[in-house]
Amino acid sequence: MSCYRLLLSLLLASSISSVLVSAEYYERLLLQPLPPSSLLASFNFRSNTSLPAFEQQNFRYFPRSLGQILQHASTKELHLRFSLGWWDAESWGARPWGGAKEGGTGVELWAWVDAETGVEADARWKTLTNALSGLFCASLNFIDATRTTRPVMTFEPSGHHSNATLSNLHLLHGTLPREPVCTENLTPFLKLLPCKGKAGISSLLDGHRLFDASWQSMSIDVRPVCPEDGSECILEIDQTVDMVLDIERSKRQRDNPIPRPVPVEDLICDTSKSYASGEACYPLDVKYEQPWSLTEIFGKSIKGSCPLTSAEDKEVETVCLCVPNERNVFVSVGAEEVRHDKGVLRCYKLPENDNFDMVLQQQTLTNQNPLAQPLLYAERSFTGHGQERGGVQALLKNPSPVSPVEFVYLESLPWFMKPYIHTLRARTSRDSSSEEDIIKEIYYRPALDRRRGTQLEVRLVVPASSTAKLTYDFEKAILRYTEYPPDANRGFDVAPAIIRLISPSSSTPVFLRTTSLLLSLPTPDFSMPYNVIILTSTVMALAFGHIFNLLVRRFVGADEVERWNIGKLKSKVRDRFDGLRARFAAKGTKSE
Repeated sequence: MSCYRLLLSLLLASSISSVLVSAEYYERLLLQPLPPSSLLASFNFRSNTSLPAFEQQNFRYFPRSLGQILQHASTKELHLRFSLGWWDAESWGARPWGGAKEGGTGVELWAWVDAETGVEADARWKTLTNALSGLFCASLNFIDATRTTRPVMTFEPSGHHSNATLSNLHLLHGTLPREPVCTENLTPFLKLLPCKGKAGISSLLDGHRLFDASWQSMSIDVRPVCPEDGSECILEIDQTVDMVLDIERSKRQRDNPIPRPVPVEDLICDTSKSYASGEACYPLDVKYEQPWSLTEIFGKSIKGSCPLTSAEDKEVETVCLCVPNERNVFVSVGAEEVRHDKGVLRCYKLPENDNFDMVLQQQTLTNQNPLAQPLLYAERSFTGHGQERGGVQALLKNPSPVSPVEFVYLESLPWFMKPYIHTLRARTSRDSSSEEDIIKEIYYRPALDRRRGTQLEVRLVVPASSTAKLTYDFEKAILRYTEYPPDANRGFDVAPAIIRLISPSSSTPVFLRTTSLLLSLPTPDFSMPYNVIILTSTVMALAFGHIFNLLVRRFVGADEVERWNIGKLKSKVRDRFDGLRARFAAKGTKSE
């Protein structure tokens, strides 16, 4: 069982689950080493307020800045993602939280907006994106109609909504795959927390560490929750920061601030290779657990527990570590340790006023915690060549040897990428599977030039131990020269594909996203307008100069010009020189 499933099962199986619903603020940090030398850190913060208090704008732990935006835009449920990097599923296993708190590369936003008509929903969606753009210092205002879709099968509301409310809810989804995620987005994220990153586990979050990670994702989820006991419904905000840090690189920032190559004597090389020499090194797998501590990885320790944590939550373990039972772990004095599932998951209660640090020394282990394997592997790439047409292929691998996997595949394509739906094909590695057995349902919404993008949703079933290949062809549109970005030759980013696995036995959704693509469009030579402007300006200057001289200059004959008298010219120069000498002599007399 994975650490995330174990943690969730413990919360649901114990009385803590009722405490978490009633608590106004709750936070937890989960640490899990990943092969070969990485560390997964998952920060989870949860605040809530009652719906009557929210409607009366009586905010305590729920951030007022975000709450007023949701009220003004009539947004009943919100999901915002900031992601950067690539999750290595073959080495790191399944995604944290089942991919439910992960977004595609860049910025991803989807929300359920309360509106009577689609036009009113679009207007409120525009209000929401503009307001969130200012709040999080991101370019969310660029999510216009061409980058907005209305998924039908991919997303479902995660909150509790009444039937009357559901009838007026409109789902809108937008992406910005080219948006760079940086410290400007982390600072507003921390300001939404009750402790503002000054105490508790949020004190570990630092932009230099977070954005140096191999993969990182920040998520914000706002939804209404109604307890099963029939008590008052609440509005919950769930903030999550997930990152995969390279242990060696994180420790190097402290010991070696200036990036330098690792000395040759410190390299661990496989000398059994035939080409091994002083100039060639084949890296050897590390057979022992890397030593690390919170201070070395994050640059600082946890500054005690958050004082705004509710009294019920102080009995909940705040920091959890997923390591084998034989792993030696040393923590600060005053922290209380609780072990679950035979020591696989160790959780600690933070001291209220003292700093908390965790130290793990170098150690060779006989057993390792098995990583949860993904239910599906997905990768996507372009095919074809040329500037007119191309193709897309998605490889979807089912690793299960016994059961098939059913999922929904969503593509949000820009309007200048026009797919041919009649070329949509699905084949598997098994020749016995026909296309009708793989593709169960298709929803297609064609693009309109410069008005909206293409939306393609496909529900597929991949048999056990097989790989499905989903392909289609598309045509590249010609843009106006004013529609190209400054770096036009770089290409245009295509949003990642979103996959939601359909599992009747699981109530929690499982998502995964492919990497974004870089589309090369026919690009004009933007140096030609410059050359034309320079050449035209030169010709016009020459022509204007000649014409101006002809119109303004006075032409006289050579015999009409008065002959020059050299004697008169010399006398005039001499007189002028004598006058200047007399003037300077007079100034000198006055000064004496």
